[in-house]
Amino acid sequence: MKQLKNSLTYFGIKVLTFLFSAAILSVAVFYISRLTPTNPLQSYYGDRVEKMSVEEKDFAKEKLGLNEPIHMQYIQWVKHALHGDFGISYQYKQDVKEVIRLRIGNTLLLGGIGFILTFAGALILGILCAWLEDRWLDRLLCKMGTLISCIPEFWLSLALIFVFSVMLHWLPSSGAYSVGNAADPMDRLVHLILPLAVVLSGHLWYYAYMIRSQLLAEVCADYVLLGKAKGLTPRQILFRHCLRNSLPSYISMMAISIPHILGGTYIIETVFSYPGIGTLSYESARYADYNLLMVLCMMTGMTVILCNMIGQMINERIDPRMKANQAARHVEVTNE
Repeated sequence: MKQLKNSLTYFGIKVLTFLFSAAILSVAVFYISRLTPTNPLQSYYGDRVEKMSVEEKDFAKEKLGLNEPIHMQYIQWVKHALHGDFGISYQYKQDVKEVIRLRIGNTLLLGGIGFILTFAGALILGILCAWLEDRWLDRLLCKMGTLISCIPEFWLSLALIFVFSVMLHWLPSSGAYSVGNAADPMDRLVHLILPLAVVLSGHLWYYAYMIRSQLLAEVCADYVLLGKAKGLTPRQILFRHCLRNSLPSYISMMAISIPHILGGTYIIETVFSYPGIGTLSYESARYADYNLLMVLCMMTGMTVILCNMIGQMINERIDPRMKANQAARHVEVTNE
C-alpha cells in the first residue's frame, strides 16, 4: 500500500510538472509571437492588405480575433484549444490540425529513420573506438568524426545538393517524392538519401563519442580490476560488464535525444524543401501564421519536456545507483 502511494505521488508530481511547464511554454510562445513586428493580415489576405482602408483592416482583425488585448486573445485561445479547436492557418486557409496532419508523416519518417540509424551506428562506432582505444583506427575515426560533426548542417546540405543533384544528377535536390509517386516507397527512399546523410553527419559522431567516453570511464572502474584478477579477458570485461553498465545511460540518452534529432531535421527540411513540420515551422514564423506557429511550437516544446522526463524516469528505474540515491534522500527527509 505504501509503495502504491509513493508511485502515485511520484507520477502525480511528474504530471503536474509537465502541465505547469506546458502552461508556461504556451504563455511565452503566445506573447512573443504576437509582440514581433509582423503583420498577420499579410499572411491571410496577401497583397490585398496594402489596398485596405483603416476600417477594412479593423474589420479583418476583428474577424481573425486580433483586435482584443493580448491577454484576452490568450484566454480565448486556451478556451478553444481545450476543446480541440486550434483555429485556422492564415496562410493555408485550412484548419491547423489538417495542415499539420498532411506534413507530420514526412517529418516522422525522416526523423524516425535518422534516429534509428544514428543510435545503431553510434553504438557500433562507440564500441569499436573503445575497443581499439588509442590505435590508429580509433584516432582516425575520432579526427574524422570531430571534423564532420563541426560542419554546419545548412552548408553541408547545399554542398551535397550541388555535387549529387546539380553536377552528377544522381539524386533529387528537394521534395519528399516525385510528382505522382507519393505511394512509391523506392521514390521516397531516394528523396531521403541526402537529408538522412546530413542528419547522420550532424549527430552520429556526437553520440558515438559519448558512448566511447562512457565505456572508457567504465573500463577504469574498480570492478574491472577485480575482473582481471579473476582471469576475465578484456573482451569479456568490455562486453559483459562495461557495456551492460553503460546501457542505462545509453537508453536515457536515446529518450532525451529524440527532440534533438527531430529538431535537427527542421533546418534540413528547409534547405531541401522537404514538406515536413520543419518547413512548416519556418513558413509559419516567416508569415506570422499565429495559430499554426502556436501549435507547432507547443508540439515541439512539449515533446522536449516529455522526452526529458521519460529519460529521467528510465534512469531512475533501471539504474541501481540512482535508486540508491533516491532511497538515501527519502531516508533523510523522513529523519528530518
